[in-house]
Amino acid sequence: MQKVALVTGAARGIGLATTNLFLEAGWQVAMIDRDVPALDSASAGLEGARAFYCDVSQPAEVETTIKEVLAHYGRLDALVNNAGVADFGPIAETDFARWRRVMETNLDGVFLMSQACTLALKATKGAILNIASISGLRASTLRVAYGTSKAAVIQLTKQQAAELGEYGIRCNCVCPGPVRTKLAMAVHSQDIIDAYHDAIPLNRYGSEREIAEVIVFLCSDKASYVTGQVIAADGGFESTGVGLPALRK
Repeated sequence: MQKVALVTGAARGIGLATTNLFLEAGWQVAMIDRDVPALDSASAGLEGARAFYCDVSQPAEVETTIKEVLAHYGRLDALVNNAGVADFGPIAETDFARWRRVMETNLDGVFLMSQACTLALKATKGAILNIASISGLRASTLRVAYGTSKAAVIQLTKQQAAELGEYGIRCNCVCPGPVRTKLAMAVHSQDIIDAYHDAIPLNRYGSEREIAEVIVFLCSDKASYVTGQVIAADGGFESTGVGLPALRK
């Protein structure tokens, strides 16, 4: 039986790269996103993939969508909780509406999707893979809501691993570092790019494909004894602090 992955936030970036890598590995993929035009464009022509429109922060939509996915495929082997919003700003300018806007997708969405998929994943002894961020591992300016939401995703992953392991469900978390997405390149000034270059031991941004490689590995049988882990795919950024770039010139 061909394996099935569900990828949220699949219309672009890491989600789309992960979808493509799953397809290359012979999986079928349910692509989920709330951006209908972008998802239609991303899924067009992808053999083995199908688009499902859903806002993961809305319980009713999640419940309906998972029923549709399971009715179509009949099974689920991996859930990749990738959907997220990046809304940065100073603490003083982060009102409750902004806080909730970040939390409802980045944290509530991971919880809701995981709960809705657990029964199907029990049947296949499948995997949950949550996408957090290095912003959940180390503090940074302007990320009070974003960083806190991602830190919560890390803890949620550990809770899931502790409780769902008895059913054979593996739960892991990937924390991407700076990734060369279209969005990042559009908002990162040359000063920011240079600063990341100096602080990252590998001296470069990662690619969407490189993050996808880690995600698909952790969802595969090759990682059959790996659960409860938090993997920073960040070129060494989180492990080195400031990195002392002056000593490396």
